[in-house]
Amino acid sequence: MMYWYGSGMSGWGYVLMTLSMVLFWGLVITTAVVLGRRFLREDRPLGSGPTTPEDVLAMRLAHGEIDEDEYERLMATLRAREITGPR
Repeated sequence: MMYWYGSGMSGWGYVLMTLSMVLFWGLVITTAVVLGRRFLREDRPLGSGPTTPEDVLAMRLAHGEIDEDEYERLMATLRAREITGPR
């Protein structure tokens, strides 16, 4: 018997149609998220972070991780190692 939409769609046709719709929209949303993250992220240029041990100590002092006495002690240790060389 012929129906308006052809010979009719069985249950498997509805399952296939539903799965393909979910996969399609999942692919569209995933692509949008990946592209959004790629183009909207903040790129930090190379070398923007501390590069020397002295810079690291200065950043730690600025962030309040160490106090001035510890900063001076660690800087003296670094300078002494520069003179004598690494162990």
